[in-house]
This record gives sequence, C-alpha cells and structure tokens, in this order.
Amino acid sequence: MPDMIEVQIDSVRVHLMTPQRLVVLKQLNSDRYLPIWVGPYEAEAITVALQEVEMSRPLTHDLLKNVFGAFNARILRIEIVKLQNDIFYGNIVADLNGKEIHVDSRPSDAIALSVRAHVPILVHPSVMNEAGIVPEQDIPEGAQEEPEKSEPAPLSKEGAERLSVFEDFLGKLDLDKLDSKDNPDDDPSDQPKKPKKK
Repeated sequence: MPDMIEVQIDSVRVHLMTPQRLVVLKQLNSDRYLPIWVGPYEAEAITVALQEVEMSRPLTHDLLKNVFGAFNARILRIEIVKLQNDIFYGNIVADLNGKEIHVDSRPSDAIALSVRAHVPILVHPSVMNEAGIVPEQDIPEGAQEEPEKSEPAPLSKEGAERLSVFEDFLGKLDLDKLDSKDNPDDDPSDQPKKPKKK
C-alpha cells in the first residue's frame, strides 16, 4: 500500500444555496487541499469538537468514541481510502488487544471522531490526486488577464428614449455650482438650525 498523505482540517464552510457543508482538508507541508461535501449535522459535529464546546450530554460522535473506549479499543487514525462515483469512502482504524481493526465509515463521521480522539487523518494518494486542488494551479490559464473591452451593444429606440430623460436632467445641472462651497443661491432656511443653549 502506498504511503498515505496526512491532512488536517483547514475549515468547515457553508454553501448558501444548499444545506450541504464543505469540509476542507489541507495536506501537511503543502498547499494542496481536499474538499469534501458533508451534511449539516456532521459539519456541526466537527465544528463543535474543533471549538471544544462542552455539551451536557454526549453527542453521537462522543458516544461512538466512548463505545470504542468501553471495549478497550484505541482509535489510531482515520483514513480516506477511496473515491468512487463522487463518493468518498473512509475507515476508522483502531487497535484492539494488539490487533488492528478497520471500521468502514463515511469520511464525515470519521473526521468528527478524529477531532474528538485527537488522531491523524490520512488520505490515500489516489484520492488526493483525483480530488485534491492546488489553488494557484487550478486557476484556468488567462483567467487573471483583463477581458478585452468591446463596444457596448446599440440601444433600441425605446431604450434611447428612456435614457434621454436622464441626459436632459444632467444637461441642466451646473456642476460648478454643486462643487462650490460658497453658493450664493443657497437658502439659509435650508440649513440645519443649531439648537439654542439653555
């Protein structure tokens, strides 16, 4: 098996148009990221653990961690091992009496557990190669160049008539008077009155 790539949680992001959340994992000592869509409850479970919010009763992932402990199984690491049909597959790897066991898991649940157990998150190189992104490299070529300026499309007769109202208004404005602080046409009654001192 090739060497797994260690990552850490970079951020948990909200998509405003859908109830989905995005967990962004960052490769250690690299600017490569792995975004994984998760449900809102799993995202909340990850965020609560990251912020070390104390709950009065154990949440589902706290319960799972406690079950491992009750059976003397020590969680060693979390693995994201496969990406198939846009679905990520993960494992919770634990040590039980000297024997390494792998428990199939959704990556979102595994990540929520990893934060609570303080264990590393590892990604298979094939997953990182397929779904990982490097921001600078993933910008399309020429995307930073300024677009060529083109002539505006000609106005229709109706559009020209509508704009003529504004042209007439702007033509009547005396911009020099607007800029002048000492405008003789200013009516003192328009100025705000200062309150009298009592």
